[in-house]
This record gives sequence, structure tokens and C-alpha cells, in this order.
Amino acid sequence: MRRFEAWGNANTTYFSCFSAGILISVSFLHIIPESIEMSHEAPFYLLGGYMFMYFFNRFVAAYVCHKHSKSNYAIGLTPMFGIAFHSFVDGIVYSITFNASVFTGVLASSGMILHEFSEGVVTYMLLIRSGMSKRTATILAFFAAAITTPLGMLSSYPFISSINDIVLGDMLALSAGMLIYVGATHLLPHAEREHKKYSVAALAAGIIIAIIIMNFSPHGGHAH
Repeated sequence: MRRFEAWGNANTTYFSCFSAGILISVSFLHIIPESIEMSHEAPFYLLGGYMFMYFFNRFVAAYVCHKHSKSNYAIGLTPMFGIAFHSFVDGIVYSITFNASVFTGVLASSGMILHEFSEGVVTYMLLIRSGMSKRTATILAFFAAAITTPLGMLSSYPFISSINDIVLGDMLALSAGMLIYVGATHLLPHAEREHKKYSVAALAAGIIIAIIIMNFSPHGGHAH
């Protein structure tokens, strides 16, 4: 993305709409129902994840951006944090899935790459727009959208036997709340201000891809 920055800047709105469609659709249609099935306390964690992102955004806007008046770091840091946590939880789910079946794990991972790619692009471009340097944006985006998933796998693998449905359901609900905030409160309003011609088509494409991903996602069922 550093090499094709001009192309990325010209299409950031489309990536934002595409990612928002995926994040919101997957959260409402899949992650939330599965998390509630696993844990009766999931709705509280869902609300907690959403409100945590709200207060995190307010904190960044009030204290970090205030010290750097020429930058608006909340534009990049808030989505980055939400995507990083969700990717970490994805890593835990993959670890459980691969432990059950290598074929299922590979199939699920292949499907999830479709949304991980767009999340990485959006994270990088929003960090650039927030006023960060290319080097800092590259490192943070790589960590949030790439490193966190294998980190989740490696850190959870020794404890697979102790990760029950309730714990996983609560974590999924927490991540869903964060993703809904990132998609509905951050990405979509940002994209609407650009008034791009095919933004609605990009949003619809994200929703369609989300439905496809749901057919490959290991959330819930394989955890049982």
C-alpha cells in the first residue's frame, strides 16, 4: 500500500464501505447470534465492546489529538484497535478449529482472508489520513491486521482445553461490539462525506462477501 499510495487514497472510500459492509453484516448475522448461543452474558459484553470503543475514541480525540493539533489520530487509531482485537479473537477461533480439523481450519482461514485484506488496506489508509508517517502507519497496520491473528493462535493453543463456550462467546460478543462501532460509527460516516459514485455498490459487495464468509466461518459450531 505504500507503493500504491495514490491508488489507495483514490479508493479509500470504497475500501471503507466494503469493510463496513463486512464488519457490520458478520457481526449482526453471525457473531452476535453465535455468541448469545454460547453465553447468556454475551449481550452485556456486546454493549461493553461498543461503549469501550466509544470512550476510547473520545479519549484519543480529547487527549491525543489535542496535543497534536494538526492531526486527527482518532480517525486511524480507533478502527485500528477494534480490528486488532477482532483479529486476535479470530486467531483463537482458528486455533480451536485447526485442532478439530486441519481441512476445516484451512477452509475457514481462506474465507476470512477476504475481509482481512480489506481491513489491512483501510487501517493503513486511515492511519495515513490521521496524520501519521508512512513508517508508523505501516508498522501499526501490519500489527493490527496481520500479526494479531497468529498471535491469538499461538497464545491460545496451550489453553485450548480450558477455552469453553462461555469464554469464547463473551470474547466474540466483545469483538462484535467493537466491530459494529468501527463499521457503523467510524467507517460509514467517513465514507459518506466523500460522496463517491459507487460507494453504495462497495457496501453491497461487502455485505455479499460477508454472507459468503459466514459459510466458511468456524465461529461457534466447531468450538462446541
